[in-house]
Amino acid sequence: MEISELKQLAQSLGGTLHWDELHQALYATDASVYRMKPLAVAFPRDSSDIAKLIRFAGAHGVGLIPRTAGTSLAGQCVGPGIVVDVSRHMTEILELNAEERTVRVQPGVVRDELNDFLRPHGLFFGPNTSTSNRCMIGGMVGNNSSGTTSIQYGVTRDKVVALTALLSDGSEIDVRDLNPREFHEKAQGETLEANIYKEIHKELSNKEIQNEIVREFPHPDIHRRNTGYAVDALLDTAVFGRSDAPFNLAKILSGSEGTLAFTTEITLRLDPLPPGVSAMLVPHYRTLDDSLSDVVPAMTHDLHLCEMMDKVILDCTRNNREQSENRFFVEGDPAALLMLEVRAGDADALETRIRALQETLKTAGRAYAVPVLYGEDIRKAVDLRKAGLGLLGNMVGDHKAVACIEDTAVALPDLRDFIGEFTKIMEGYGQQAVYYAHAGAGELHLRPILDLKKSADVALFRSITTDVARLTKKYRGSFSGEHGDGIVRAEFIPMMIGEENYQLLRRIKTAFDPKGVFNPGKIVDAFPMDRSLRYEPDREEPEPGTLLDFSDSQGILRAAEKCNGSGDCRKSHTMAGAMCPSYQATRRESDTTRGRANTLREMLTQYPGNNGFNRPELKEVFDLCLSCKACARECPSNVDVATLKAEFSYQYQKANGFSLRNRLFAYNTRINALNSRVAGLANALTGNNAVGRALKRLAGVAPERTLPPVGRADFDGHLRRLQAEYRPEGRPVALYIDEFTRYLDTRQGKDAVELLTRLGYRVELFFAESGRTFISKGFLEQAQRLARRNSFALSALTEKGIPLLGLEPSAILTFRDEYKRMGLPPETASRIAGNAFLIEEFLAGEAREGRIGSDRFTREFREVKIHNHCYQKALSDQKITFDILNLPENYRVSIIPSGCCGMAGSFGYEKEHYGVSMAVGELRLFPAIRKSEDTVLLAANGTSCRHQIYDGTGRRAEHPVTLLKEALIA
Repeated sequence: MEISELKQLAQSLGGTLHWDELHQALYATDASVYRMKPLAVAFPRDSSDIAKLIRFAGAHGVGLIPRTAGTSLAGQCVGPGIVVDVSRHMTEILELNAEERTVRVQPGVVRDELNDFLRPHGLFFGPNTSTSNRCMIGGMVGNNSSGTTSIQYGVTRDKVVALTALLSDGSEIDVRDLNPREFHEKAQGETLEANIYKEIHKELSNKEIQNEIVREFPHPDIHRRNTGYAVDALLDTAVFGRSDAPFNLAKILSGSEGTLAFTTEITLRLDPLPPGVSAMLVPHYRTLDDSLSDVVPAMTHDLHLCEMMDKVILDCTRNNREQSENRFFVEGDPAALLMLEVRAGDADALETRIRALQETLKTAGRAYAVPVLYGEDIRKAVDLRKAGLGLLGNMVGDHKAVACIEDTAVALPDLRDFIGEFTKIMEGYGQQAVYYAHAGAGELHLRPILDLKKSADVALFRSITTDVARLTKKYRGSFSGEHGDGIVRAEFIPMMIGEENYQLLRRIKTAFDPKGVFNPGKIVDAFPMDRSLRYEPDREEPEPGTLLDFSDSQGILRAAEKCNGSGDCRKSHTMAGAMCPSYQATRRESDTTRGRANTLREMLTQYPGNNGFNRPELKEVFDLCLSCKACARECPSNVDVATLKAEFSYQYQKANGFSLRNRLFAYNTRINALNSRVAGLANALTGNNAVGRALKRLAGVAPERTLPPVGRADFDGHLRRLQAEYRPEGRPVALYIDEFTRYLDTRQGKDAVELLTRLGYRVELFFAESGRTFISKGFLEQAQRLARRNSFALSALTEKGIPLLGLEPSAILTFRDEYKRMGLPPETASRIAGNAFLIEEFLAGEAREGRIGSDRFTREFREVKIHNHCYQKALSDQKITFDILNLPENYRVSIIPSGCCGMAGSFGYEKEHYGVSMAVGELRLFPAIRKSEDTVLLAANGTSCRHQIYDGTGRRAEHPVTLLKEALIA
């Protein structure tokens, strides 16, 4: 296609159209094993844009691939045509009818955000996928999503009341319940819509076709059935005399994966909020078979959730910072466990249900432990289960748990026997599969572990899928329960429903879409399931050299490949957690952890020649990464983009040179050291409007930014005076006077010396530059030299058993995190990491041991709000700051759920990043501070955070150590 034609289309749209290498790379993959570079990517602003895209596609013979969050597991939203991403603009909740319990939305509305909107009205949308904090209603309709709650609330198809959609000629239709008279009125005329109704009536009125559908389609007791188009659901209506139910074309559009029409509005039926009190029983089992044997008896108890996790998934949780904390309830080393949630209207009724379920499990005698969880602990357990897909990316190396047979569903009484036969198939292939998910719905997500970089395993990929398809057919199951057919399972639809029914689906597709515009290659006339894979089989994989040590992932390429596309990084700022702040501000795929990892993988593998890092696409995707480390904690696959960015920045600048501004920021410590000698003069100059403007202009700093004053302090003399006055005799500690504390935040350093000394600790001072500024700007050789030089003194402290306490999280936690990648001997790096503590960690531990008590602090009432540094959130624990600021017994302390502040060291100073920096602050942090009374004390332990709070709100925040020092009374 000529670029001029795409340019002409782009000019006609209210939204945007992109056909550059970056967008093609970003949208070449989803959460499946497939990779197809699209022709272009469109971001329509409204339905009129979509109509223009449809007409263009029809005229030029290209496909349209609809996309929302891009978390599809079967390859539904990849293809060689134009990807149409509605997640950026078509995100409105249009109308709520609380009396009728319906809501009308655009397809880009996020499921959990919709439920946040509905909660005050006592309503919610029931289907609940593991991706619910970023998946969108349009994708849920396209996939007929189910999730953990389907045993109570059904599937998405059950909830769709009406749709507005565009047909393949660009015409708009309204889809709703129709009685027989209304159905036949719809079939009048010669429009495409009328012809669709005529064709459906002609086909489904045929008794032979009806009988063939009834005979071959999955068993009707399986409510998770997405194999092909849901023509069986259309049969059971008054139009065809098989029930009194109205006919609704939404039944077939739900689960059609965007192959029949393009949905622009969706009306959903809602449910009242679930009963208010709940408990979760988690029986543990020594064998998988024991867990499956308990599913049927457990399901007699009106459960709201019945999920399973096996040992493979549970073991993956051990190596994830966030999920390792959520496995607190796991006892021993179970082969499998069930998660059984019961609900009731009050506590007494709940206890009755708990006891009844406990009795059933006890009578069965298969579980060796049955902990009961309540309240917040249930959420943690559910989060652990929801992380299952992403956690599978934690498997180091090229063997991964592959999605191909993971969507099989059978009738519940058949589940145990089906899994038994499935296990024998896996044993025949020498495979240990992964088993997890929706046991109570008769669906387990079963995954073989394969290396799709090898042609032998690609052959296994096909043969295993084929054998399991035959097994599923034997049990009259559904090969696509909730994840859809896409590419991976569409080839097997003729086997699953019979050739005659498959030809019926092809005729229906032609009636809707005679030119094949909508999502070609899915459901009918499918792309081959073992082609167009993310990796090219038997290719010699590039092994790019790096300065940082990525051996824990077997190299930087595999570190990027850990991203399996689950899209946890696409959650908005309204959801819990901090990942990914730049995406939350821009809503661009390029600013997600997934987008960055995918682009790095794409560039290193597709352009491996002369420095695969030297690509403008990589420069663009890493540009807005704030290096907050949230992904290192919250990404279930442990994709650490901050570290990837540091290596990229080093490699890119080696090829293209290091800019003056980057040098100024990287060597900022040396500049500050010089300025501190004449601090008064330096501050007077930078505080002068004319001089300040000139300096900012020279350094490329945003003119709106204030410049931090330098300080000068005699820390050694301050310590000597305090020790002479208080004569401490307690435990020895080393206080780390980092580069920020030494030259910028001198007051907090002095406050820390005083606090520790007055609390009785024998303080020695450790002066060193951490290397943080070098790492953040990609000056890795300089950072490595510092690490090697610092390692001797740090090791000496370790050998003496003296803990090193740090004030600035980004500095002290460099010893815990990045130093492990700096080429130090592993044992040395590990010992250094284990001896580096935030001062809050140390003080909180001492308080727990009873060595620091509330009697040392004021009893004055004060309200305190905490904003914690991103590195603390990622590499430590927020609660430690909360705990130490609660030592004054009348302090009322709360943590602002603020995510990243947006400053991120030098990032927020840089003029081209200032807007995004402030936009991130405005998401949560700034509004929370503005709502606080002036009397509220603000605590922030990051130097950048305090500066950002001041620039964004005009309020001064203090380090927690300063607040605690000022609260001392003895």
